[in-house]
Amino acid sequence: MQDLTADETDNESQAEAESIRTSSTASLSESITEYRRIHGRTYTQKTDYWGPNDERQNEGLDINHYWMTLFLGDKLFLAPLGDSPQNVLDVGTGTGIWAVDFADEFPSADVVGVDISPIQPGWVPPNCKFQIDDIEQPWTFPASHFDFVHIRNLEGSISNWVDFYKKAFETIKPSGYIEVKEIDIECRSQIQTLPEDHPFKNWPKFLSQACDKIGKIPNQVHDHGIAKGLREAGFVDVVEKKWPIPIGAWAKDPLLKEVGTSSLEFLDQSLEGFGTFLLKEILGWEYAEIVIFTSEMRKALKDTKIQPIMELLSKRQRQLLKSKV
Repeated sequence: MQDLTADETDNESQAEAESIRTSSTASLSESITEYRRIHGRTYTQKTDYWGPNDERQNEGLDINHYWMTLFLGDKLFLAPLGDSPQNVLDVGTGTGIWAVDFADEFPSADVVGVDISPIQPGWVPPNCKFQIDDIEQPWTFPASHFDFVHIRNLEGSISNWVDFYKKAFETIKPSGYIEVKEIDIECRSQIQTLPEDHPFKNWPKFLSQACDKIGKIPNQVHDHGIAKGLREAGFVDVVEKKWPIPIGAWAKDPLLKEVGTSSLEFLDQSLEGFGTFLLKEILGWEYAEIVIFTSEMRKALKDTKIQPIMELLSKRQRQLLKSKV
């Protein structure tokens, strides 16, 4: 584990850091490819998913994949899958970058990525395919089919996490694995307690209010909520991990400095898109208010004096061996 110590000798590194670029389970209507436009950003038309699906947001998702994989030691997963997994499901695949990378790394695996938006690439490895689906609707994947189900960055997108995990449980082979990786939407300072009116406090407060209004759960990362939901769904042998992730290039460790540079870029790319739907469409804010609010949040994220961090949580559990009747 790298030492998350601030770099006292390189105050300019953050400013100088270069941008890092890096058939359906349940039938949906054709309207899923029709997007609604809100202040220049595009969103899915017929669902209450609040994340944009335009190029700017997709770039942010790929940056998020980059720093998360880098932080985990260039590993796509932590579960003990062995050398030849056979059937793998990536739920909420987004741009499909994780599914493509997994398929490249494991030619033995048939990888399926599922998402609400058709934003995945057309050219993919032959053992990778994508399906467009609303993952909150009933799943029709075969029972006991997947060796591994991978879930990432769905916080605030699911109405009933236990039911969601139960769907995954039914599709996983006995002794197969599920792995969930989520980021806490509340950013923090590593070195001080922040006042209640700080942007880092207001951001999760307002986003949680909006998610509550549309029936989504934004805080399952708290109080071991992910592990509790997985256990209730039937999974066993939980392994929980939590790490502080630097935001910005203030860390002394070179790897964490790069992780922090990328995590800041991801947030900078994503804040306005997340806020535009939830704050304007759900809470009724004026767009000018959103611009001011996200500007304050960006300023706080770039304040190296407070050493901003966010928490990455990983939970993996094994599917319970099913007894024979």
